[in-house]
Amino acid sequence: MLVYTDLLTGDELLSDSFPYKEIENGILWEVEGKWTTQGSVEVNIGANPSAEEGGEDEGVDDTVQKVVDIVDTFRLQEQPTYDKKGFIAYIKKYIKLLTPKLNEEQQAEFKKGIEGATKYLLPKLKDFQFFVGESMHDDSTVVFAYYKEGATNPTFLYFGHGLKEVKC
Repeated sequence: MLVYTDLLTGDELLSDSFPYKEIENGILWEVEGKWTTQGSVEVNIGANPSAEEGGEDEGVDDTVQKVVDIVDTFRLQEQPTYDKKGFIAYIKKYIKLLTPKLNEEQQAEFKKGIEGATKYLLPKLKDFQFFVGESMHDDSTVVFAYYKEGATNPTFLYFGHGLKEVKC
């Protein structure tokens, strides 16, 4: 199994269990998430509650919760939204932090493609939810989630160069 960690913080952000498609010249990875349900499982232990004292169901009040698989699996933490100015500031800071961690070839690819990726992301800012890894570090790689037109499941966007492949 392959896990993809944040190159800046080491937080797990993705795994090969979630196939991705490279877009914007490989700068962005697009991953489809799915809503899943978590919660109680009804177990019949064969007891007859009407024969017991109380008669009413005194069981635990378990609730079923809907979660997005990627958010739940990697314990992603939602962040406040960015306006255009804040997002541009984040991208500039991210480029400064990430570039030294890349080899020369990756640096060239990243510098060549980040402007196009930024232009791809900017018009979608109002539609995004923003996530970071479990550590919630200020210098984390941001993961973007949005719903494509007519979709019921979210699509996630990752900066491919900001991920490190780790074999488990």
